[in-house]
Parts: sequence; C-alpha cells; structure tokens
Amino acid sequence: MMRRMILPLLFGLIGAAILIGLGQWQMQRLQWKLGMLSEIEARIMAEPVALPAEGQGTPFQPVRAEGRLTGEYLRVLVSRKLVGPGYRIIAVLETGGRRVLVDLGFLPDGEAVPALAGAAEIVGNLHDPVEVDSHTPTPDLTKNLWFARDVPAMAAALTTEPTFIVAREQVLPEIEALPIDTSVIPNDHLGYAVTWFSLAAGWLGMTALFLWRIRRRIA
Repeated sequence: MMRRMILPLLFGLIGAAILIGLGQWQMQRLQWKLGMLSEIEARIMAEPVALPAEGQGTPFQPVRAEGRLTGEYLRVLVSRKLVGPGYRIIAVLETGGRRVLVDLGFLPDGEAVPALAGAAEIVGNLHDPVEVDSHTPTPDLTKNLWFARDVPAMAAALTTEPTFIVAREQVLPEIEALPIDTSVIPNDHLGYAVTWFSLAAGWLGMTALFLWRIRRRIA
C-alpha cells in the first residue's frame, strides 16, 4: 500500500513546497515595495526646490515655480469616488522664459473653467504619468477633451516643453488640487502571496483526499 502512496505523496509535497516558496517570495517583494513606497513618500513631501532645467528633474521631485498662467488649458476626463465625474485641468505656466505644463487639479463636471490667466506660484511635484494604452480614446480636440494625461502629446498641443508639474497646493479656489501620493504606484504583492498560499493549501487538501481514496481502494 505504501508504494502506491509514495509517488502521489511526493508529488503533493513538492507541488505545495513550490507554491509556498512563491508565496514567501511575494512576501519578500511586499517588504521591498513597502520600503520603496516609504522612500517615495518622503521624496514627495520633501521641501520644494527651484524648477530644474528641462530633462534634469527626477520623478516625484518637489518643485516651486513662479510665473504666469497663460490662459491655455486642456481638460482630462476623470471620475472620483463619492464625488463623480469631472476634469483634471492642465494649464500652461510661463516661468523663466519657459513654458511648462501644470496639473492644477479637479474641476467637477458642469462647473465652468475659471480664468486661468495671471501670476501664479506653483508648488508641486514633477510627474510623468503612464496612462495611455491601446484602449485609450483619441483626444476630442474640438471639445478640448482628453481621456488620459499624455504628456508628450499635451506638450505638442500646447507648445510647451514636456515638463509636467502636479500641484500639491491649491492654486485657484474653484479647482481642487489632486497632489501625487503613492496610491498611483501599484502594490499587489500581498494579494499575490495570499493566492499562492491558498493554492498551496488547496494542493495539500487535494493530495490528502487523493491519498485517502487510494487507501480506501486498497483496504
């Protein structure tokens, strides 16, 4: 009887060990990701510095830029939980002879876009959002409506450099700032670990059931 049970038992134990190993690996990845997110959070909330030259900034770097909003803008369709649909307002800031893009924040659907011309001081973070994929609709330029923050395309449309600042402090009372935080960075390792551990438990359960059925047939 034992000979007939050895192979299924080994198969079950080896399979479970592999699945448990994958779960442990994901837990290690989780600890690494939490440490990385903590570092990024500290970087996001650091003291802002003067806007670096084009291409010299680092992701999430806090910056301060003084200049003039030109009145040019784009609307990016978004939806917020418990609030509903609205738009991110992407404006043009002229500063130090440069033209850069500024994400001023959220304007609820149905609200008129306020005047976006005049002196402004922007405190925010450099960002290069990755929101465009093969399913993203083409912008409706006749309605000034975009469906994702596509920095290169927006820079071309508004004739700016591809420097993108997300305001972390409110610039206009009508537009709510949507500052960057680490929620934009996916962290699914705990879910993956639970999945692997669950599969290991199921694998062991099926192995035990299979061995029980072999034993009953032999008996």
